[in-house]
Amino acid sequence: MQGISWYTVLVLAIDTSTPAVTAGLATLAGADVSVLAERVTINARAHGELITPHILDAAKAAGVTLREVDAIVCGVGPGPFTGLRAGMATAAALAHGLGINVYPVCSLDGIAAATEASEPFLVVTDARRREVYWAAYDANGTRTDGPHVQAPEPLGLPIAAGDGARLYAEKLGVRVLEPYYPTIAGLVTAASDAFDAEPVPLTPLYLRRPDAVEPTARKRVTA
Repeated sequence: MQGISWYTVLVLAIDTSTPAVTAGLATLAGADVSVLAERVTINARAHGELITPHILDAAKAAGVTLREVDAIVCGVGPGPFTGLRAGMATAAALAHGLGINVYPVCSLDGIAAATEASEPFLVVTDARRREVYWAAYDANGTRTDGPHVQAPEPLGLPIAAGDGARLYAEKLGVRVLEPYYPTIAGLVTAASDAFDAEPVPLTPLYLRRPDAVEPTARKRVTA
């Protein structure tokens, strides 16, 4: 499929990289993003159950059908395996069924694009296990470092957006900004530069190595 070169594009945006199950519709005209409808539920255990109903509810609220969607934007993390898989599998299935492109975007970039800051800042989300995912951005919202995963500690900048910043503000030594989770406007804005070209593969940003490892030797089953 070719990239999108039309002036106004109807975009479905999805993100399940954080406890927020997020889906919505927006139009992209040049650099202008207008959100038509957005559905968000904070529930770290319900990504798979809620993402499709949220998509359908958002389409109904926006007064459009999924057949009218020109492209899909999907947050690809960093985030936990189960949450990311739910959103990415849904985005891939819809793109295939509708015959349209799906554009991956770093979920931290989706937060940064909606952050109002006049100086360089961080985006920090909760990675569980007393760790955080983070990336650094300049005052224009362009990523300059990351994404990384590590224990929360001062990272060299005094302000940060994201739920991880809110949770570990004292350890990070930051003043916390909104948004705490990726937004529809932020996701579409972060992906907008890619719309004129073929999308890159939909690859998750797990950052951590898998917990399961291949056994090094066969276990004996008899005494």
